[in-house]
Amino acid sequence: MDVMNSGESDLMGRVRATRVGRSIWRTPKKVTPRDRAAGHWSSFALHIYPVKVRKAELGFKYSWYLGVISTVLFGSLVVSGVWLMFFFVPSPGQAYTNIQTLQTEVPFGQYLRNVHRWSAHLMVLTVAMHMAKVFYRGAYKAPREFNWVIGVVLLVLTLLMSFTGYLLPWDQLAYWAVTVGTEMAAYVPVVGDRVQSLLLGGNTVGQATLLRFYVLHVAVLPLAIVVMLTFHLWRWRKDSMLDFDRGEPDA
Repeated sequence: MDVMNSGESDLMGRVRATRVGRSIWRTPKKVTPRDRAAGHWSSFALHIYPVKVRKAELGFKYSWYLGVISTVLFGSLVVSGVWLMFFFVPSPGQAYTNIQTLQTEVPFGQYLRNVHRWSAHLMVLTVAMHMAKVFYRGAYKAPREFNWVIGVVLLVLTLLMSFTGYLLPWDQLAYWAVTVGTEMAAYVPVVGDRVQSLLLGGNTVGQATLLRFYVLHVAVLPLAIVVMLTFHLWRWRKDSMLDFDRGEPDA
């Protein structure tokens, strides 16, 4: 086994030494810890991760991979959501009909809608479980307090994504759910009436409400999640080195 690994390493070294190899891999030969760190930072796929990670953090028991699962589910929502946008018109006269047509006439329409719906349900569940796991391990404590706040914001954005998508089918269940939700928003201190008016686009649930929830669901909230998720990963990368215990083995 060692002979095979040595042969593969030599072959890779020869490839990297060629002109084409040097144009692709611009990192130094990984001899010292500084060289290994430079190679890590120069990698597009690896630079979001810390240079050193405890071996325990790589195992399933440490995090249950809930953060990764939540990110994958968000990707599933984006892909399936873009596909659904081709068949949906945010209009009270067409929204419900579009959903029925999608489920009965469009090839794989029912399947893609179910993928989108179940991905949304599972993302809410996994993000909540991720927050609970972080709280249980005490990972919200110093020096990671601010990243915990970012995580709470991401949880709120996830819930808002689920809620704004609830109105889009424009059926009775969606209509009354949004009616109750916007009535609850009116009880927010100081700005409640303004928030309700902003969501409704008028005095009652109507076409303006559907259009505003659609814009929030497909543009504003996904963009906010991408920005906050990127910042969340960057802070995790930085914070992980602040309390690194040199006595524990690292990878």
